[in-house]
This record gives sequence, structure tokens and C-alpha cells, in this order.
Amino acid sequence: MQRESMEVDVVIVGAGPAGLATACRLLQLAQEAEKEISVCVLEKGSEVGAHILSGAVFEPSALNELFPDWKEKGAPLHTAVTGDDVYYLPGDEKSVRFPDMLVPKPMRNHGNYIISLGNLCRWLAEQAMELGAEVFPGFAAAEILYHEDGTVKGVATGDMGVDAKGEKKDAYEPGFEFHAKYTILAEGCRGHLGKELISRFELDKDSDPQHYGIGLKEVWEIPPELHKEGLVVHTAGYPMIGASYAGSSGGFLYHAENNQVYLGLIVDLGYKNPHISPFDEFQKFKQHPVIRQYIEGGKRLSYGARALNKGGLNSLPKMSFPGGLMIGCDAGTLNAAKIKGSHTAMRSGMLAAESLFESLQQEAVKPGTDLIEYGDRVKSSALYDELHKTRNFSAGFHKFGFWIGSSLSFIEHNIFAGRFPLTFHDKSHDYAQLKPAADCPKIDYPKPDGKITFDKLSSVFLSNTNHAEDQPCHLQLVDPDIPIQHNLPVYDEPAQRYCPAGVYEVLDDGDGGKRFQINAQNCVHCKTCDIKDPAQNIEWVVPEGSGGPNYPNM
Repeated sequence: MQRESMEVDVVIVGAGPAGLATACRLLQLAQEAEKEISVCVLEKGSEVGAHILSGAVFEPSALNELFPDWKEKGAPLHTAVTGDDVYYLPGDEKSVRFPDMLVPKPMRNHGNYIISLGNLCRWLAEQAMELGAEVFPGFAAAEILYHEDGTVKGVATGDMGVDAKGEKKDAYEPGFEFHAKYTILAEGCRGHLGKELISRFELDKDSDPQHYGIGLKEVWEIPPELHKEGLVVHTAGYPMIGASYAGSSGGFLYHAENNQVYLGLIVDLGYKNPHISPFDEFQKFKQHPVIRQYIEGGKRLSYGARALNKGGLNSLPKMSFPGGLMIGCDAGTLNAAKIKGSHTAMRSGMLAAESLFESLQQEAVKPGTDLIEYGDRVKSSALYDELHKTRNFSAGFHKFGFWIGSSLSFIEHNIFAGRFPLTFHDKSHDYAQLKPAADCPKIDYPKPDGKITFDKLSSVFLSNTNHAEDQPCHLQLVDPDIPIQHNLPVYDEPAQRYCPAGVYEVLDDGDGGKRFQINAQNCVHCKTCDIKDPAQNIEWVVPEGSGGPNYPNM
């Protein structure tokens, strides 16, 4: 069976804030010029927003430009920030609240909103469709298509109805091809197609390595007397204290509407001790009095996890390639100093739309054109200016540790107003930071109490994660022997712990040895394994469309 295909002007992979902002702005420009431009948006989740997870305190600056009348259009921004509390937690009981004057300016949230980013993306998809975009949820772009000269031609979705052995089932359907003048990758952090193109076209040859964190999040409904709608709480320190941890980890608790709080921990993936379990560190974090005071007696409603970019400007690759653009967190536009990436992702998409529109205005667009003009447009934009001001954040914490890194951030933003004269670089890779297990102290994580702290499997249940059971494993090992023969003796196979969903296990094989088991059904698509595996032996690829989490209100 041959694959069917569709010819479009622009195909966008990913219905997150970057991809949807691109579609909306491009079609706005087309309407203003009375031009016809065909735009398709492919989303691997079962619906738009199903795979979206973010804190989220949202800065509306980009949305104000994209839809100045967003309030009248009913955008789901309901809870304005009313206060900022920033704490340093020196231990499991103590806390020190930073005076407002000592809080770095990027951490201040006046004028921002506490939102569900998934709900905002659902709304943006509605706007895109009203403007004329075709949005296809459940379509997982699995493959880059190339012209004969090696430039990008488009993408193909994965085949459906293939069993775990790679055999076609009765319900087999071949993938669908989208051929486009321009292919826009907006997959989010560590996109697997973006990863392929960065390597193929050496887009990162002039950049520092990208750095990452894993964000773990829960939504709680809490007693009304404990709820303070609009309050934003950020923490640093406990439980991520000591030489084994990277310096820029931290926690958050945001008081949203309806007596709900968004609660989470970001663990820098540059950590050194392979015994660390980010999930269990999150459970410890919830026990701290600063956090527990709000959720005691509450009910946990949902859970999820997602990797995020932390490298900032210094780690941005070239964002154009022959035949398309890479935008948003696929490229790494998140502002780690602000702990915000939605408005920067949207800005990158809106700038992409302007470059795409100018090119599509030409009578004939040469297949595989590299829109290098997009890079110049970004460099002359407010997006670049914002990322340039915070360029030292990640490297500062990695090179100098928490206290010097924090002081540098304060000096850079509160004294120099983002015009600090020096630029620091971090050329290390997160996966290469792990030390041998024998050289690191083991960590005894307490058993969950079922009230404040929980186990992985009950947490995954709340993420509504589901994959068709009899399908090829989307977590592929380059060398199946490495987990047991190398990672286990050297690092006590850290995949058992860095995965927040219980996907990876080391089990007895029945003959006195060990075997590595992958429970792909549990995968919440966080991408941590693809990032942190010390041998870079795990390749995350898309499962069948609609597989993965189905996050409500995340």
C-alpha cells in the first residue's frame, strides 16, 4: 500500500504555543493581503493540549500582539498574579523568604497570569482554524521527507496497525505524507525530528550544548481557607542541595482559580549522582512546610512530567534549514531566568510567520529554500533582546553553583539591567555529568504516605497515559546490551530512577542474571531518557498517533 500525500504551502509539526502562533500570524497576514496560503498543523496528541505541560505563569506580551482583543475572544487567562513569594529552603524544615528588593527582576510576575497552557493551546487552535488552518490531532509526524538534493520536502506520519514485531495487522494503514514548501518544527523540547535535522545540517556547530531540566507537576484542589488566588510561590534549595545536584533546580506553587494549585519541581538534568530520582525528590519537596501548608488536606487531581530547555541564547542552534524552520522549544527559546517559555515560543512563531509570508509572496518558491533571513529577523527582535539579557543564567549556575549563580543573576538584571559585559559558556553535556555509582552516596527515599506523597504508577494513572499495547516500542535502544553490561555496573542503571513514569526496570532474568525491561505503555513523553542516558543509547521516537498522556487542565 502506497502512502497518500497532500501538497500544502506550510506544514507545522506540533500544536503548542509556537506552532499555533505561527499558523495564526501567517494566516492573519494572508487575510490582510487577500492571499491564499494553505497551512496544516499536525499534533501527535489525541487532541490539542493533550501533551502540553507547563507551570504555568504566562507573560501575555506576545499574545497581546497576536490577538489584541484576546479578552473579548475568551482566551483562558482568568487569574492575574497578585503576589510573589520567593524562598530559599536550607533544609527539610527551614525556610528564608527573599526580600522583594533582592529578587532578580526576571522572577517578578506583575502583569502575568496563572494559566493552564494546555487550555490556552486549545483556544489558540480554535483561532487558527477560524483563520483557515487545518489542525490534525492524532497525527504523529514520524519521518522527515527529503528531496533528491537532500533538502527537506515535508513529513510523513507513522504507519498505523503495526504490531510489536513490525508485522502489519489487519487494521494496517500506511502513513500519510505532507509535502510542503516549508516545514516548521514546533515539537517542543528535544523534538525527535528536530534532533535529526540539527545533526544532519550541523545546526548547532556554533552553539553551546543544550542544557535541560525535567519538570514534574501536579494539580491539587485545596481547602478554600488555604487558597490565595493569584499567589505565586517559587523556591530554591531543598531538596536539591549539595554537590551532587546542579545549581538551577527549584520548585513552584501557583494558586490558580477554583481552589486549585499548580505544584511542581524542576530538576536540572546536569546532576551528578546516578542514585537521584527526580520523581522522589519531588515527593520530598512536597513535605516541606512551605509547600505542605497549602496542600495538607487537599486532593491531587493530575500528574505529569516534561523536559525543558535551559541553555538559553548560547545554546540556540541555527533556526533555519533547507526547506524549513525550527521554532520554540524545539530550538530552545525558553527564558530559564524567568522560568517561562510560552511567550518566547509564540514570538519565535510569529517571527517565523513573517519570514514565511514574505517568501510565499514570491511568484515561485524554490523547493528546499533556506530562509536564513529568519535568523536575522530573530536577532533584531524583542525575543533576541530578552534572551540576550538572560544569556548567563544557566551557565552561571552550572559553573559557579547556587549562591554565586544567584548573585550573578541579581547583578546582571537588577544592577546592569541585562547589559552585563561578560558572557559565560558551558560546553559540558548533561548526560556526561553522572559519576560512577560507587563514588556517590545512595539515597534512601521514604515510602509514600498516599496523602502528600505517592508512587510512580498511581501518578502515571492520573496522567491518563495510554498507548496501543501491540505496537513497536517507541523507546529504541541503539545497543540492547548497554543497559546491563555497561550502565548497570557503572551507574546502577540510572534509567530506573530518572524516568518519572516507571518505564525502565532492571529485573532478574531467572538464570541468576539481570534483564532490562521497557514498559513503554507508561511513557508520558517527557524525553528525559533521550537526554540523560549516560551512553546516549536511548532514542525516543513517536509512537502511534494519539498515544501518550491526555493531560486535563495542565
